[in-house]
Amino acid sequence: MTSTAGRLAHQQRRQQGIGTKQHAVKFSQQDYESLKQQSLKTGTLFEDPCFPAERKSLGYKELGPYSPKTKEVVWKRPKDLCSNPKFIDDGATRTDIVQGALGDCWLLAAIASLTMDQRILARVVPPGQSFTEDYAGIFHFQFWQFGEWVDVVIDDRLPTKDDKLLFVHSAEGSEFWSALLEKAYAKVCGCYEALIGGNSIEGFEDFTGGIAEVYDLDRAPPKLFQIIQRALKLGSLLGCSISISSAFQSEALTYRKLVKGHAYSVTGVVQVHSNGELVQLVRVRNPWGEVEWTGPWSDESSEWETVSEEEKSKLNHVAEDGEFWMSFTDFVRQFSTLEICNLTPDTLESNDVGRWNQYQFEGTWRVGSTAGGCRNNPATFSSNPQFVVRLVDVDDDPLDDEDGCTFLVGLMQKDGRKQKRFRRDLETIGFAIYKVPDELKGRSNVHLGPEILLRQLAVARSKNFINTREVCNRFNLPPGEYAIIPSTFDPHRKGSFILRVFTEKQAATSPLEEDLNADIKEGEEEEELSESDVDPHFKHLFQQIAGNDNEVSVFELVKILNNVVAHRSDVKTDGFTLETCRLIISLLDKDESDKLGLLEFHLLWSKIQKYLDIFKAYDSDYSGTMSSHEMRGAAIEAGFHINSEVLQAIISRYADARYAIDFDSFVGCLIKLEMLFRMFKALEKDGSGKMELDLQQWLCLAII
Repeated sequence: MTSTAGRLAHQQRRQQGIGTKQHAVKFSQQDYESLKQQSLKTGTLFEDPCFPAERKSLGYKELGPYSPKTKEVVWKRPKDLCSNPKFIDDGATRTDIVQGALGDCWLLAAIASLTMDQRILARVVPPGQSFTEDYAGIFHFQFWQFGEWVDVVIDDRLPTKDDKLLFVHSAEGSEFWSALLEKAYAKVCGCYEALIGGNSIEGFEDFTGGIAEVYDLDRAPPKLFQIIQRALKLGSLLGCSISISSAFQSEALTYRKLVKGHAYSVTGVVQVHSNGELVQLVRVRNPWGEVEWTGPWSDESSEWETVSEEEKSKLNHVAEDGEFWMSFTDFVRQFSTLEICNLTPDTLESNDVGRWNQYQFEGTWRVGSTAGGCRNNPATFSSNPQFVVRLVDVDDDPLDDEDGCTFLVGLMQKDGRKQKRFRRDLETIGFAIYKVPDELKGRSNVHLGPEILLRQLAVARSKNFINTREVCNRFNLPPGEYAIIPSTFDPHRKGSFILRVFTEKQAATSPLEEDLNADIKEGEEEEELSESDVDPHFKHLFQQIAGNDNEVSVFELVKILNNVVAHRSDVKTDGFTLETCRLIISLLDKDESDKLGLLEFHLLWSKIQKYLDIFKAYDSDYSGTMSSHEMRGAAIEAGFHINSEVLQAIISRYADARYAIDFDSFVGCLIKLEMLFRMFKALEKDGSGKMELDLQQWLCLAII
């Protein structure tokens, strides 16, 4: 299947609801239930052909096939490692997650967070799996991956050395859910080595489908307390940590008994009355459940004596559970980073929390068509994909004095970990937000050009352009319509991305794209033209060209057109090909003679003159060729309204290695577009925007 056909098939699956929480994509097209039943029926334990127990599944360099680190690795099933293996024993806890010989502590911190919320754990680790009932050596897990949920099947063969698990394992050594979860995630990313290095927020997102914000507490925004308060009301997951400068500091204690380099969760904020003043408090949880903060507002501190018994009873401030209170001031001073994972509306089913409204779009940056780079590249910037968000209702409880609409924008590039083995780095990405002009409000069938985007400043933008998996920022803007322009920093950088918008209030979002349309007359011009209307000089020239049969064949047409363009110095061309000239005759030949008569040739000549004028107008540097980024505007001038998907197909077909389009390619493209639009209109069913073909009809049309 071609990449284009694959992309279209993917779009169709998404339209059918595949990839949602209720209908996860089967990763590698493997169905857990059918594979399990097949293994049970044959009495054999499942062996995964898509992620085999081989060295290539371990890695490509440090853990590659020729690395000394992988020479003594033996793949074993849990039943070969202990007499009574358990999938989950007495609930999933943090002691089930002990790091092995893989630098994926970021992932393990995210896995540990799953143990704090059994509802989310059950989403990632489907219940009912075990090593006893219907055991067949097969397990499955579900992850959110770049906009869709995937169900990942694995066998339970795990890499070991000296009869011990090489990577993550439980403290007791008999519980295997975390090791199997790590393997499933490695399969999704291509191999175990692809998991080395990262940020726990990436794991949070892939386990929840949420969108993550990261705050540097050294530069905390003025309203951070209110942001935390609102995030908790919306059911977001919050984590905090103290940065370390070296591995030697990991898990070192501060003098107030906070653990450095350790992932805490934030579970509440409140304001209490103390000595007649309101004090902001933050509730923090240590997943270890034992080491707690000993500073002001800790369990036994004297500050609680200044709070009424009624307030204290509501706060449960002395529970011995690893959860503790501290002042917001101390929180910001002691911790380095706050991470907020804002959940999608369907992550939690509880009515105790509010809901973000989520909107999601997939897009691509394609070299020559939609990879326009940032605003520093005015010639190509407007070529980038564009999306509109319409904000109507202001926040119920604004953080600032002025009414506004709070929303989050997250731009995520795809498959960074899979690309590691090919030594491909993440692109530097970001986005800008522009106000939609009044005359275009309410429309989504437009693409904002340079005459709009370059004449105004962005009203907001991502904090920076950075080579990370995702860039996410929070904004508050007045009600209105805004265009979001995601881009790489440099132009001509290819990639696929997910753009997500989370709003507190309902909003309308959509891609900004031209509707597919063509300004084609129903009645052909030559039907209104007779031979007597043709200029006698033109008629004489045609008779000289056409010969005795008074018609122009495809071979004669090639010679005629190439003779004409060869004498022009203002356009460059490789010459009209037989393929292009056959297209021209297929479009204009009304009597199916496979040749052009006088009126048909006259119509062609008029088209070419029109296309030549457009081509020269869009050849902005007078090079004799047209930049591929100018093709959208030139096509519109010629009467064809195309969107980014069609534009990408055009550039792939008609641009040269430098993404320039010469004159013969330009003419061939427009002729092909007109033919395709006419064919569709002829076969369209009752103006439905769809047509139906059997295989023979499809092949006959496609071969033309």
